[in-house]
Amino acid sequence: MDKSKEITVLCINDGKRHKIEPGTTLKELSAKVCKTVKEEKTGNRIDVLAALVDNELKDLNYRVSEMKQIQFVGYDHSEGRRTYIRSLSFVLQKAVSELFPEKSLLIDHSLPSGLYCELQEPVRTEDGLAKTYFVKDEDIDAIRERMKLIVAQDLPFTKEKMDAEKACELFEKEGMPLKAELQRSLGVFYCNVSRLGDRADSFHGPLLPSTGYLKLFDLIGIGSGMCLQYPHINDFSKLMPIKRQTKIANTLKEYSDWCSIIGIRGIGSLNKEILGGNAVRLINMAEALQERNYARIADKIYENRATKKIVMIAGPSSSGKTSSSLRIAMHCRVLGLTPKVIELDNYFVDRDRTPKDEYGEYDFESLHAMDLEFLNNQLNQLLAGEEVEIPKYDFKNGCRAFVGNRIKLEESDILIMEGIHALNPEMTSAVDDSRIFRVFVSALTSLNIDENNTISTSDNRLLRRMIRDNRTRGIIPEETILRWYSVRRGESRNIFPFQENADAIFNSALIFELPMLKYYAEPLLRRISPNSPAYAEACRLLKFLEYIVALQPDEISAIPPTSIMREFIGGQTL
Repeated sequence: MDKSKEITVLCINDGKRHKIEPGTTLKELSAKVCKTVKEEKTGNRIDVLAALVDNELKDLNYRVSEMKQIQFVGYDHSEGRRTYIRSLSFVLQKAVSELFPEKSLLIDHSLPSGLYCELQEPVRTEDGLAKTYFVKDEDIDAIRERMKLIVAQDLPFTKEKMDAEKACELFEKEGMPLKAELQRSLGVFYCNVSRLGDRADSFHGPLLPSTGYLKLFDLIGIGSGMCLQYPHINDFSKLMPIKRQTKIANTLKEYSDWCSIIGIRGIGSLNKEILGGNAVRLINMAEALQERNYARIADKIYENRATKKIVMIAGPSSSGKTSSSLRIAMHCRVLGLTPKVIELDNYFVDRDRTPKDEYGEYDFESLHAMDLEFLNNQLNQLLAGEEVEIPKYDFKNGCRAFVGNRIKLEESDILIMEGIHALNPEMTSAVDDSRIFRVFVSALTSLNIDENNTISTSDNRLLRRMIRDNRTRGIIPEETILRWYSVRRGESRNIFPFQENADAIFNSALIFELPMLKYYAEPLLRRISPNSPAYAEACRLLKFLEYIVALQPDEISAIPPTSIMREFIGGQTL
């Protein structure tokens, strides 16, 4: 090495500065200074999968040509997991194209066990939906074995820059019209095309150097399709556990089918509609659909009014629970019911009885941070026709107070309660479960970027929360992003395990919301500086938003004041 040309890089993993030759790849550098990344909590040793270079995600083929700060990431890091899953999806795409060249693969949405995928025929049904091929067990076995062969061959993932129209023609030839439509809607001259052998594709983030990195995966049959399983988030040596959530899957499928029926089959066709001046029409249609869904849930509550007097509503952060509760209550009033709302937060135990987490901090999200015995006693009294005095929790002093708020359930009354534990049967273990109607609210986004790039429901909610927190609480976007991991951890523990307990599911996603969220979120994300620990996530979200055409102020003004979106952008009249 010519020492006069050496450059110095700082490796975050070992805290040392290393001198390297310009043009050294990250893969070469990782072999020198950081062969594996140790996951602190479990002690598992995990292969390096990608790297953050000055807080920007790069694949391991990236060549370092100047002074940089580098952090290698493995599967214990969210960006490492995404890189693994993207690469695994490409292997699945290649295996399907080799075994079923006349069919196309659609990676439709996330499941608790992995990614739900379908094979589609080259024809459509009368209502415009893609005709799904029912995947048989022997098909899954064949695809799995072909994927194992591709992994064993350790084929390289490569990338090239290509004329955009030429790339669109290639994507159409490969049976990916949504990908071609997306590229055309962006109006760009060039785009990046990834290759795996003779298979061309595009992914919105780095891939691994080669297929040999993909040591663990599986395929299992679910419904008419299959689930692509990848390693567990906390243990790279184990697959994600199998969890079948029929109600959530059916809700996602229903929304996806509705989008297809109105001609929106991906971000490309959504962009086309907005560029064509049809944004207000989409807003009106989406709001009308939600109005019907509110009414359907209220109808179910009314049908069960003789026995189910308590309505429990739960959902993850920024799912629109507050607006949904108000709208459901409004539709119940239209039917002649009288909703009475009790805030579950008023049933916290006194501060000195609040459980603590592993860090010694008060765990207000714990089920046992609530006075379950007192709550159950009051609910049973109300169901028995008695009058009770509802407490008011004093958060400043950490204790319960009574201020004369007395209620009694009359014949036409229903009790509505909203909280993170509302679907957990342990919360109301002393109450007859047949007296409770449970509703799960979430933004179940099932509109995809293209055939094999899904839109995370978590990303959708993060953008919602970031906009609302900045507008109403003065919280900067950086803080929202850095808190999100903790929020998601609480949801995984307290909400998602119980979502299938719901008697009704309300999908608060709206087909126009990503173009609307882009208008508000993009300038907020651009304020995050490169030296911020939130910068990598901001870059990822900005990259994702690049594929979406934003709504304009005059189009946003068409969103009605009763819309869920107004909870986040302001102007709500509920």
